[in-house]
Amino acid sequence: MRVAQLGSGTPEIAVVAGVHGDEPCGVRAVERLLDERPTVERPVKLIVANEEALERRVRFVDEDLNRAFPGDPDAKTHEGRLAHRLVEELDGCLTFSMHSTQSHGEPFAIVNGVSETATEIVPQLPVTAMVETSNFAEGRLFSEIDTIEVECGLQGSETAAENADRLTRAFLTAVDAVPGDTIRSDLPVYRLTDVIRKRDADTYEVFVENFTEVEAGDPFAAADGDTQVADEPFYPVLMSPNGYRDVFGYAAEKLDVLTAPPAAD
Repeated sequence: MRVAQLGSGTPEIAVVAGVHGDEPCGVRAVERLLDERPTVERPVKLIVANEEALERRVRFVDEDLNRAFPGDPDAKTHEGRLAHRLVEELDGCLTFSMHSTQSHGEPFAIVNGVSETATEIVPQLPVTAMVETSNFAEGRLFSEIDTIEVECGLQGSETAAENADRLTRAFLTAVDAVPGDTIRSDLPVYRLTDVIRKRDADTYEVFVENFTEVEAGDPFAAADGDTQVADEPFYPVLMSPNGYRDVFGYAAEKLDVLTAPPAAD
C-alpha cells in the first residue's frame, strides 16, 4: 500500500485508488496529483491500496479487498491484512474511492446510505446517478469508513482514467480542499434491492440498459439461450454478461431525483 499526502497537518479527506488490481483508472488520477502537487486548502491523504494486485494485473491476490473489511492484522489472506491497514490509515477521513466496471460507461456514485454528506457532495460530481447500497454493504470499505465510491467508466479504458481525474478534482473542490467551483446537476437516486443471479452456462446475454426501467414481463438476460423474464419492474444496475462470475448484476428501485438549485441571474 502506498500512502502520500498533499498539504500539511492531519488529513480529514482521503482519496483511494487501486482497491482492485484490474481497475487502474484511479491510480492514474492519484499519480497525476502527486506529479502536479497542487496547493491545497485542506490536507489530503492519497492511497494506492492493493499494489500487489495492481502489479499482477489481477482483481485481487487472495480475496476481493472490497469484501474483506474490516480485515484482521493476522488474517491468512493478503487482502484481509491489507483491509485492516487501510481502515487504520483512513480513520477519521471522508474517503473518495475510485473503481471501474465492465457494465456501464458513464460515471456514477455508490453510497452506503443517502446521508447529508452524500446529498451535499455527490450532486457536485460529474456523475449520472447515485446508488444507495446499504443492503449489500457487508465487507465493503464504506461499512467501516465514511466513503463515497465512484464507478469511473469501463474497466481498462482511457476514458475511465480521464473520468477518474475529473471526478477526483471535483470531489476535492466540493470538500473545499482545492479552490474552485463545481456544477450541481439534477441527480437520480436508486437503491439496490436484489441480486440478479445467473446459473452456470457457456454464454450469457443481457438485453437491457443500466438505469433504464425494466417492466414486468420483459426479458432482461439469458444463459445459454434460456431467457430470464422480470417478475416485477426494476432498474438494472451493474448489469453485464460477464462482469461477475455468478450474477448478472443488481435490481434497484428509484428513490428520488435530487434537484439542482436554479442558476442565479
